Amino acid sequence: MSGSPISPLEKEKVTDHVEKYEAKYDNQLPPPPVLSEEEERKLWRKIDLRLMPILCLMYLMSFMDRGNIGNAKLQGLTTQLNLTGNQYNIALTMFFIPYCIFECPANLLLKRFRPSIWLPSITVVWGIIMTLMGLVKTYPQLVGVRVCLGVAEAGLFPGVTFFLTLWYPQNALQSRVGLFFGAATIAGAFSGLLAFGISFMNGIKGLEGWSWIFIIEGITTVCVGLMAYLILADFPATASFLTPEERAFVVWKKKFDNSSVGEAEEFKLSYVLSAFTDWQVWMHLLVYMSIVCPLYGITLFLPTIIDDFGQFSTADSQLLTVPPYIFATAVLGIFAYYSDKLLVRSPFVFASLILCLVGFAINISNASSGAKYFGTFLVVAGAYAGFPGVVVWLSNNLSGSYKRGVGMAFHIGIGNFAGAIASNIFRTQDKPRFILGHGIELMFVGIGLITLPIIVLMYKRINRKRAEFMDRVAEGLEKMPSPEELRVLGDKSPDFQYIL
Repeated sequence: MSGSPISPLEKEKVTDHVEKYEAKYDNQLPPPPVLSEEEERKLWRKIDLRLMPILCLMYLMSFMDRGNIGNAKLQGLTTQLNLTGNQYNIALTMFFIPYCIFECPANLLLKRFRPSIWLPSITVVWGIIMTLMGLVKTYPQLVGVRVCLGVAEAGLFPGVTFFLTLWYPQNALQSRVGLFFGAATIAGAFSGLLAFGISFMNGIKGLEGWSWIFIIEGITTVCVGLMAYLILADFPATASFLTPEERAFVVWKKKFDNSSVGEAEEFKLSYVLSAFTDWQVWMHLLVYMSIVCPLYGITLFLPTIIDDFGQFSTADSQLLTVPPYIFATAVLGIFAYYSDKLLVRSPFVFASLILCLVGFAINISNASSGAKYFGTFLVVAGAYAGFPGVVVWLSNNLSGSYKRGVGMAFHIGIGNFAGAIASNIFRTQDKPRFILGHGIELMFVGIGLITLPIIVLMYKRINRKRAEFMDRVAEGLEKMPSPEELRVLGDKSPDFQYIL
């Protein structure tokens, strides 16, 4: 890649950074070049083409494998396994308990075992588990396999999200997370189409249609995991598909993206503890749950909700789940693009919550089936379009590699317990209106609509105080902490400004 040597003014800023990375990577990284806007755009496009397709494919399979049980239900799962009462809901719930518990430890293991090994390995494991789910014959077997699936899938989403924060700067992150999470939206549409096609395999080899849904999707997941071993890279500083100059630029760009002195990279227990005690992690957790509960509620029960309109065959109900996800994919892309372009997160998350609010309000009412179907478009779009913004917003405002990794995993892991709640609120006895389910979803959306403005106000207050401090430093009235102290402070540094 072409690029002139770094200017004298910039050289002083990156000296400490370059020395540190030269020591860490055996003097393999030269000083970062200065790239034109077009050269930088080409570099990010080169990285995108290497990382994003396989990551999107892995997450598409992940989301399809955890949500296809909703399609399997319509294909005879509950009948053949003699599921009664709330047993189906319990089976859904048992996925989320280990899924939430193991997300935080999984992020700590990501760096130790390398992304190119860790992420493909867990993909292959859960693909095998998904295949075996097609062979279960009893309710206890179903629950056991769902627990194993939760353990295996736990490391993917927080791991990939954290992995992307190590590659992309703030103003490019949500569009990538949005693209990655867009695979989940496509999974919702593709799962309905696939279930419709697989329904014609009912009876082959003595297996019902629901078994073939699990088996075919499980085998496909294993193949995707094996492909990922060959394609996925590790970290920017060691990426063999980049030139040394390109590696140096990406490392430098990310290092100084949200800190004037660079992020702390070494592991310290204090960084882990600071993630658990940071007020913003806990406040963002509430907003995350306000999006995740609607997301999993609509993912797991959309086929049932549409089927209970009472106007469509099972096959038609499967097909009718596709259009809401296509609409949601478009909304997600628009929100992610403009959120990065404007470098703001909260307005788009707020708009997503409003979409969910209106959609659930329609579905809890006595409106016609057509109006309720329209409401599902709003819910799917709001939940899926808002999710990347919630995750990226917190990651942008956590500084320090380990603090961000732990904070994001804790945020996602605990927040996903909302998925366990969503698994139990759409009960059989409440159909066709599902007043309890829609009512609880509205409650979670309300929590988000209240919490989000509070977070924004707190961020504005802190940013204003830090700006005033920096003004006093410029006037010689205050002393600036040393670079080492600023690195340790991370997002608590007086020159760190929170993104709104």
